[in-house]
Amino acid sequence: MAPQASIIVPVFNDPDGIALTLSSLLDQTENDFEVLVVDNNSTDDTRAVVREFAARDSRIQLHVEADVQSSYAARNRGIRHATGELLAFVDADVTVEPDWLEAVIAQMSRDVSYLACAVELYSPGSETFAGKYNRLTDLRVDYFVSRLAFAPTCCLVVRTSLVDELGAFDDRLTSSGDLEFGNRVAAAGYRLAYAPDIVARHPARTSVRSLVKKAIRIGRGKTQLRELYPARYGHPRRGLMNPGAYLPPTPRALRTLVTGWEALSVREKGGVFGLFYVLRLAKAYGQLAEAFGGQKRRSQGAKRPRVSGRA
Repeated sequence: MAPQASIIVPVFNDPDGIALTLSSLLDQTENDFEVLVVDNNSTDDTRAVVREFAARDSRIQLHVEADVQSSYAARNRGIRHATGELLAFVDADVTVEPDWLEAVIAQMSRDVSYLACAVELYSPGSETFAGKYNRLTDLRVDYFVSRLAFAPTCCLVVRTSLVDELGAFDDRLTSSGDLEFGNRVAAAGYRLAYAPDIVARHPARTSVRSLVKKAIRIGRGKTQLRELYPARYGHPRRGLMNPGAYLPPTPRALRTLVTGWEALSVREKGGVFGLFYVLRLAKAYGQLAEAFGGQKRRSQGAKRPRVSGRA
């Protein structure tokens, strides 16, 4: 008998993170689920850790996506092997409360096809300034759903029938595949539901270097979106020629985008301002790098993936 939910977890070189996530998922009060861990060509002990968990619990499966180095390609492989009515996506290193899946199923029973859960960012160990910055500025899911019409894939639940109808993630995208998918769902007329009381806990990025790498990846994804979907996101040159991509943030913008801005000290506000601007320039660099270096690679990529059935 098919499980009610298929939980899909992409992972790459993160044995500690996947162990944390699997331990959390196996502690659920709801037992009618399967976990599909999709390893995206790890070179360390990640697969061995998953196999150990799978040997102890038959609900855990290990799949491998070695053809395309992309978290979206890994999620798509998990989708192809999923048998549940619901597809729940979490990242390796995310943890959830024991009643998480029970609450998700209850929400989805209310005629919901696309559900965004809340994300609580926390700093593992002693909090660095970069970790605090990430915690105060990133993964504001309520804003993503209400203003940008998408949910990040670390806290997304959809009906399998929705993916059958509209297709899976576009694995040509380096970043923003969750944005494109959510926008596609919204354009098809589906309501994007948000459950602030269903929470996934996600560790914050604790170094400036990791924040810069993510910002560059997001910038690349923005250019890719415009090149692949110009009717929806505008011509690629539009983004490159936008002065706002290169100018420092305004105080008004920071008050809107930074949680608890008024409670920060003057020194902290200065640090946030500086780091915000550095990351804005990193995104702009990513857009430029993709515009001048990524076209050939994408021209050789596959068509936008669609899922028509289960394996």
